[in-house]
Amino acid sequence: MEEKQVKNYIISTIVENKPGVLHRASNMFRKRGFNIDSISVGPTEHKDLARMTITINGDETTVEQLVKQLSKLIDVIKISVLNPQSSVIRELALIKLHVPDAKARSDIINYANIFRGRIVDVSPASITVEITGTPDKIDAFLSLASTFGIKEIARTGITALVRG
Repeated sequence: MEEKQVKNYIISTIVENKPGVLHRASNMFRKRGFNIDSISVGPTEHKDLARMTITINGDETTVEQLVKQLSKLIDVIKISVLNPQSSVIRELALIKLHVPDAKARSDIINYANIFRGRIVDVSPASITVEITGTPDKIDAFLSLASTFGIKEIARTGITALVRG
C-alpha cells in the first residue's frame, strides 16, 4: 500500500472583500476536520477583492479536495496552490525577549542585526524585535533568541505571491 506524503501547502485565494468570507472559508476547513496552520487576509490592488493565504499540512489528494471545496464557495474568485520554489513567501514576527543585563541587550541587538531585524521597542526589562522573512528564518532567530527567554511572540502567518 502506498503511503501518502504529508507536507506543507500554501493556498492563495482571491475572494470578495466583504464580511463573512473568512468565516465561510475557515468553516469549510473545520467541517472537514482540517487544521489551518496559518491564515492571512488583506486587500488587493482592487478594493473589492482580498487575498487570503492559507497554509496547511496534508497530502496531495486531501489538498486537491480542499481546493475543490473552497472553489465552490460563492465569494471565492480564484484559487492557486503555490509552489514555494517559484513564490515570494514572507512572514512577520514580533518577539519580546527578557533582558537581564546590558550584555544580553547588546547580544540581542547584534542577533537582530544579523537577521536584518529591527528593534521596535525597548524597556528596562525587555526588548521587542521585528523579524520579516521566511518561516525558517523566523524559526532560526527564535531558536537563537530563546536562550534569553521569550516573553511573547506574535506571528502574522505566511503571505505569498508567485514570482515574476
